Amino acid sequence: MAKIFCSLIFLCCLVLSTGARVNHRILSSSTLGLDDATPTGSNFTFVCDPARYSSLGLEASNFAFCDTSLSYEVRAMDLVNQMTLTEKVHQLGNKAYGVPRLGLAAYEWWSEALHGVSNVGPGTFFDDLIPGSTSFPTVITTAAAFNESLWKVIGQAVSTEARAMYNLGRAGLTYWSPNINVVRDPRWGRAIETPGEDPYVVGRYAVNYVRGLQDVEGSENYTDPNSRPLKVSSCCKHYAAYDVDNWKGVERYTFDARVSEQDMVETFLRPFEMCLKDGDVSSIMCSYNRVNGIPTCADPKLLNQTIRGDWDLHGYIVSDCDSLQVMVDDHKWLGDTKEDAVAQTLKAGLDLDCGDYYTDNVEAAVRQGKVREADIDKSLNFLYVVLMRLGFFDGIPQYNSFGKNDVCSKENIELATEAAREGTVLLKNENNSLPFSIDKVKTLAVVGPHSNATSAMIGNYAGIPCQIITPIDGLSKFAKVDYQMGCSDVACKNESFIFPAMEAAKKADATIIFAGIDLSVEAESLDRDDLLLPGYQTQLINQVASVANGPVVLVLMSAGGVDISFAKRNENIRSILWVGYPGEEGGNAIADVIFGKYNPGGRLPLTWHEADYVDMLPMTSMPLRPIDSLGYPGRTYKFFNGSTVYPFGYGLSYTQFTYNLTSSTRSLDIKLEKYQYCHDLGYKNDSSKPSCPSIRVDNSEYDDRIEFEVEVQNVGTKDGSEVIIVYAKPPEGIDATYIKQVIGFQRVFVPAGGSEKVKFEFSASKSLQVVDFDAYSVLPSGGHTIMIGDGIISFPVHINFC
Repeated sequence: MAKIFCSLIFLCCLVLSTGARVNHRILSSSTLGLDDATPTGSNFTFVCDPARYSSLGLEASNFAFCDTSLSYEVRAMDLVNQMTLTEKVHQLGNKAYGVPRLGLAAYEWWSEALHGVSNVGPGTFFDDLIPGSTSFPTVITTAAAFNESLWKVIGQAVSTEARAMYNLGRAGLTYWSPNINVVRDPRWGRAIETPGEDPYVVGRYAVNYVRGLQDVEGSENYTDPNSRPLKVSSCCKHYAAYDVDNWKGVERYTFDARVSEQDMVETFLRPFEMCLKDGDVSSIMCSYNRVNGIPTCADPKLLNQTIRGDWDLHGYIVSDCDSLQVMVDDHKWLGDTKEDAVAQTLKAGLDLDCGDYYTDNVEAAVRQGKVREADIDKSLNFLYVVLMRLGFFDGIPQYNSFGKNDVCSKENIELATEAAREGTVLLKNENNSLPFSIDKVKTLAVVGPHSNATSAMIGNYAGIPCQIITPIDGLSKFAKVDYQMGCSDVACKNESFIFPAMEAAKKADATIIFAGIDLSVEAESLDRDDLLLPGYQTQLINQVASVANGPVVLVLMSAGGVDISFAKRNENIRSILWVGYPGEEGGNAIADVIFGKYNPGGRLPLTWHEADYVDMLPMTSMPLRPIDSLGYPGRTYKFFNGSTVYPFGYGLSYTQFTYNLTSSTRSLDIKLEKYQYCHDLGYKNDSSKPSCPSIRVDNSEYDDRIEFEVEVQNVGTKDGSEVIIVYAKPPEGIDATYIKQVIGFQRVFVPAGGSEKVKFEFSASKSLQVVDFDAYSVLPSGGHTIMIGDGIISFPVHINFC
């Protein structure tokens, strides 16, 4: 099992995870502009290679767009100006056909790299030369590490493999990843792809992963961002307010997300703004759904005004696949014809269509006078500047040496293992039952539907992994394993397999139960109906635990939370681990944690709700704040104050840590400028409202630094990593604001008996702001509270305006 390259059946399962509609055409590599691929590499170098032009009977020096002394904008303009209208529209789909008479090569824009180079999308393929790529843990798992440097290093590893595959003619340069939608509802099927429910954490993941994918060493801070070279191009998606896929017949293709401006600014747009402003991402993808009646890909406020205007995108905007067809056929937006639809989206700011709607209909829209050819020119300029920054036209010499040995390297496989270790969350560990000792635990009963997991650990938007280490593979390195499946799959519809699992548990030194869900329960186009384990899984767990000879460990694979209150309370179940979907090295990582080679330090990036939470409100209700008139509770830890199975940020360790606050800022005086005014802010009781409740901070800069230092001591007997999560609580009495929100976090390694000092520094106007009902970002005056973890340490910060 240790060195498996997946079969065509595995590929067929993975292709269902594509962002396109199920009826989207599946194209072979021979039709995708990948004709230069050979059994040993690629005949293609770069567009403006003089030798290539010579082989085409052309002279590169005759084309200004190949003149490297000119700016990318000038070169792109020259290229576009030489095209006919027909030639232009044939470059507007994910399959850009090229222009042979100009020597312009075809290009396939659609590739994916959510947690490794994927073969979802026609821009990438695997074969005998490159049979697979490193499959890192799914994003929700890696997010649980709360380790920004890890997120960036994974991005760097993925982009190295992507660039190597591009050199060999097996991949493109534009990757439509990451998915940075906030998990608003625990039923959402695509939680597996995202960094969780907190907008700030999601944004920081985006910034780091994008920087890892895109940044060329030494060029991170170019004066002109539009000339900054790119290792590969990243795309933050799905913009915006997209988090309903298919719930009780409500599909993303027809769903109209009714969202307040307050929630848009505070939650739904914030990760995208961070991805663009701090990550300098080179693409944004708009989503299938409507927002307040308007399809996102046709909304000029969301695209031209916000992405291009307010946030200053240095790149292009692309549609989710077949979104324009969805506008016409499913949303039936304004009763538009195909020509109406493409005209509206072009004018709104959509540059590239994943699909063929632009290719097939834009020319007719121009001929009918519905859109200007200049709008096409503008979009093509954005697209070709990105391709020039990627070296598609000129090459990037420092990457020429990347090849087969850079894909599935030992270093990347070890990085995948480390990511799975860091993302593991210890939820329960009674009497320090874990880690197991190899001297005491010689035999293991390993039972449950995920005991021999392979593709389940890989998740969706995956390629073919370099290898798959199952849990049984990993555990067999430490003890003799007696495997009994208990359930044939996660649906667990047959209880007849439970008895053999119980018999195995009676005889073993210890029992490990692998349970959970998979893509048959939570996935793209598949939202969950409940938060329970399927079928007879609960019965399996309880019955096995009741007869087990030794300690019982429950290992859960899932993305979204599962109500396992029964296991939390069950004294026969000593320990519980959540491992998400841990990628190709999941088996090794799980075994390392269970047998103490690694001390778990992950934290939950999602609230694990009790099962009845989903009975309290429909998934389609978009507000984050409670709706008292309807009895709807709040969403995410920021607005929900009820009981949970496990809260956001929860996670244990094999050791114990203590905190000591060594220094802190306790008050801050901010001097208002001449034309700066106090801003009103709603309070529950007007008598407690300050005379100057707040100031607007939307586009203002202040000298408002607050900082503190905390000493983390490991007072236990095992080395370990501690995740320090810093929250801010607003002044008491402000109406309808968050309970608390993450403003920073760090993961720090502390040896047993040792200590580490960790410094945090924040901008008060950014970290302590609230978004009021009118969607203004404001800094309230008065007493804010900084909390570390769940109040392990807290201290006040008083904001005064003078």
